[in-house]
Amino acid sequence: RGGNLKQYLALTPFSLAVGMGMIGLLLLFMIGSQALTYVLDKSPLAFVDPLYHSVSSVWLLIFAMVIVAPIYEELIFRGLLWSAIAEQFASSDFLLKSEYRGAMVASLVTSLIFAVIHLQYGLYEISTIMVLALLFCYARIKSGSLVLPMLLHIINNGAAMAQYLAEIS
Repeated sequence: RGGNLKQYLALTPFSLAVGMGMIGLLLLFMIGSQALTYVLDKSPLAFVDPLYHSVSSVWLLIFAMVIVAPIYEELIFRGLLWSAIAEQFASSDFLLKSEYRGAMVASLVTSLIFAVIHLQYGLYEISTIMVLALLFCYARIKSGSLVLPMLLHIINNGAAMAQYLAEIS
């Protein structure tokens, strides 16, 4: 109440060095996830098939999944929910500094909720999404900005969509 929404959501610039480092971590995650998916013979993009074949505009689907969904999800999960939970749990504790306690609780809770809402996937994929969500939380903490997790989420979804389109063509 009476606060600055832009500041509360951490819609601020981030350092190029932190951004590049986090993009590197995301790439490592994507390579590891792809390797594990191959080894376990999983097909995590199968849920896109019904969507792809039911839309009249593939470009609109791509825009929604690569741009709109990541921005919306980050605003909700690493923005509103993360900030509210971190604020509630940022009390003094002898084990962790107060700012870290709130960030840890917020990261775990929002990542779990984020993973669970992706019910179109199986258990393996949901656990992978949980790790990805924790990576987005780490980017939020490390950069002090919600813009970096948004960018990472867009890159991730864009790579997944590009992989799907390559597989079907």
